Amino acid sequence: MIYTATADGLQDLGERKVRCALGPAGVIPAALKREGDGASPAGVWPIREVLYRPDRGPPPASEFRVRAMTPDDGWCDDPADEAYNRPVKLPYPASAENLWREDGMYDIVVILGHNDDPVVPGRGSAIFLHIARPDYSPTQGCVAIARPDLEELLDRVQPGDAIGIAGA
Repeated sequence: MIYTATADGLQDLGERKVRCALGPAGVIPAALKREGDGASPAGVWPIREVLYRPDRGPPPASEFRVRAMTPDDGWCDDPADEAYNRPVKLPYPASAENLWREDGMYDIVVILGHNDDPVVPGRGSAIFLHIARPDYSPTQGCVAIARPDLEELLDRVQPGDAIGIAGA
């Protein structure tokens, strides 16, 4: 099954739709996605893995691999680096996003299969499904929903399911 987030700010959970946040530049075709453009890439993205902060709650129920984060977990966002769009350990010599965030947005992170097989440098990195800010302000290109909605979705999804991102 595909659980789709749409440009109008709704995420399909199967039996209902919930509010979601996307990138401030809207939804663009994945072939046009560029690192740092603030857009969410349209397409259907397989669920690869789930990360969570063990100091902020128990592991979410899921049929997918669930792994506890550590404070040195990062994600390389430097298109010139060989680890681009891959997990890294911090500190890392190239630009990398810290996954151990204080704002709670990455307390649960669903790694999506955007630009990972094969990785194309500059086509966007770290496209995740994660927890939304309380005001649902835009992400940098990810999909974000409320924590209870994310936990519900993770309890529902099965191997082979994916997250869709659709434009207007």
